[in-house]
Amino acid sequence: MRKRRAEKRYIKPDPKFNDLVLAKFINAIMYDGKKAVARKVVYDSFKVIEERTKRNAIEVFNKAVNNVQPFVEVRSRRVGGATYQVPMEVRPERRLALAFRWIKTYARARNEKSMAAKLASELIAASNGEGSSIKKKDDTHKMAEANKAFAHFKW
Repeated sequence: MRKRRAEKRYIKPDPKFNDLVLAKFINAIMYDGKKAVARKVVYDSFKVIEERTKRNAIEVFNKAVNNVQPFVEVRSRRVGGATYQVPMEVRPERRLALAFRWIKTYARARNEKSMAAKLASELIAASNGEGSSIKKKDDTHKMAEANKAFAHFKW
């Protein structure tokens, strides 16, 4: 028997843009509890975004996150000795977490000078509906579509 469910932690919106989603993203970017460094990376990438696109960086960021969020994913479900990949809807919190993880991972994989430049490029690409993080979302959706036959194993 499991213990009680973990309490939800609520975080404060980030100080510069007063945006809760951005505060969560900064936490996702953070390494070893160095929030000041993470903030600097994100804010610097926002400067780069505004220089390159001539658009509001927070709008580009929100559009990118919305474009990357997956709606369905496959989860393994064991039924009678066989493991099936069952397509399931993604909860809103997980949707956001996956979007952040994919953007962060593929930004780090880019080959540009600084993390701010890498992040800016990935966010711009994602807001335009292209880039590696969007490809990851499309692959996830394709996988769910391909395994639609096992949807009746939902639990």
